Amino acid sequence: MQKPVRIAPSILSADFARLGEEVRAIDAAGADYIHVDVMDGHFVPNLTIGPAVVKALRPHSKKIFDVHLMISPVDPYLPQFAEAGADILTVHPEAGPHLHRSLQSIRALGKKAGVSLNPATPVEAALAVLDMVDLVLVMSVNPGFGGQSFIASQLDKIARLRAAIDASGREIDLEVDGGITAETAKLAVKAGADVLVAGTASFGGGPAAYAGNIARLRAGP
Repeated sequence: MQKPVRIAPSILSADFARLGEEVRAIDAAGADYIHVDVMDGHFVPNLTIGPAVVKALRPHSKKIFDVHLMISPVDPYLPQFAEAGADILTVHPEAGPHLHRSLQSIRALGKKAGVSLNPATPVEAALAVLDMVDLVLVMSVNPGFGGQSFIASQLDKIARLRAAIDASGREIDLEVDGGITAETAKLAVKAGADVLVAGTASFGGGPAAYAGNIARLRAGP
């Protein structure tokens, strides 16, 4: 069953010069998760942050740290991000030779496990490990940069995953990331998403605007 919509602001769009303050402000504004985009310049064409930054930010919020690892190989870094304070570790099927093993490793570290599907990654990649995940993340842009436009073809993928998750009877978040605005949020939720990652749409306008930004995203269909 689809759960209430939760908002996971992506700190990729925050002011990096005052990142701790930004995390505190977005938390106070009503964020449900803090979404942390980790990119290595290899798996995706951008470099962002590592475990040291996650560790430094951890004291600034008690909210769930939803850490999306866009790095390859991913397995060697799982313990570091777990130790840094991640609550959910999400990996891509393409980021290691054995997705099942990666998910086992995350769970063995005591963390929730997620799998992320790029726009061209088939639904079946997630269905094969649905019994092992706590979150499925559908990328509605090609990962690597913020501010891209929502790829509408991913709505069918969201709907298929919603049906599979409901049929499984398991508590699995269905998260969507990429091009999320107040308008595309409605489309994603209608298709079955219950966690929305938003960078620009969350952090636009500065701290005074954050609560209104989150409320607009949460409004739903």
